[in-house]
Amino acid sequence: MNPSRGSAASQTMQMYLYRRALHPELFPLKGRKTISHGAYELEAWIMPGCHVMRFRHKEFTCSELLIDHEDNLPLEGAVTGFPCSGEHEFQHAFLAERVEYSTSVQTETLSDNLYRSTYEDMLDYAKQTDSLTYKYLDGEGRKCLSLLDLQQLPKEVHCQSFHLLASSGFVLRTQTIFGHK
Repeated sequence: MNPSRGSAASQTMQMYLYRRALHPELFPLKGRKTISHGAYELEAWIMPGCHVMRFRHKEFTCSELLIDHEDNLPLEGAVTGFPCSGEHEFQHAFLAERVEYSTSVQTETLSDNLYRSTYEDMLDYAKQTDSLTYKYLDGEGRKCLSLLDLQQLPKEVHCQSFHLLASSGFVLRTQTIFGHK
């Protein structure tokens, strides 16, 4: 770990949970994927270093937003928000709607060599899992990656995200489960 890198990225990355749908016109979408099974649907949107996941069960919708800024975000329907730094876990039950949400966030700051190796490993992983990916260059022309891997189960969907930011060697991994009873 390189302590001189990554502090800006980890201070600006934020995770939010909403008790409502978020709308695509609010975000610079670079890709989307939808999966449906029985009574639920999940729509995932990928952006540079960020994502939105919208989970619908019957008439109820909740959304997870991982974003790199705090300004101009919708406040209506926000359940929680927290910075993505170190390790963090959060669970929430929407009791009346019989929907459960849990997420785990992990961050690391890597050396240049380890970052490049991790970037290549994640590209291989994305091909093997048919993950939604967005490759882009940062302001200095360095390779960055956002990846969403969605796994559909009968009553829940498992969502893994990886966001790799080259300027700081910052790697953010989330593991989220949306489920219904």
